Amino acid sequence: MNITERIEIDIRKFDELFEELEKLTRQSKDLSITNRYKKTIELAKQYRKDSEYFLNKKDYYTSFGCIIYAHGLLDSIRITENILMNRWEPKKV
Repeated sequence: MNITERIEIDIRKFDELFEELEKLTRQSKDLSITNRYKKTIELAKQYRKDSEYFLNKKDYYTSFGCIIYAHGLLDSIRITENILMNRWEPKKV
């Protein structure tokens, strides 16, 4: 796998995880996650967009850094809200 493929995979993974977060929020009718983390979510989306921009410019290091940072922002929400790493379902206690 080359760097372009790796970045594209990470962008797709981000999109899938982000979609799951939105789906979970809608299903639970709990908009508090979206409201509490509005700025973090906006930043994650912007870093994802930046990653694609730099990928198109063939600046692979910056592109990879942006998408990894976007994943980190989503992870911060998942960890804070006690949501499983690979699935957007609350952990059972």
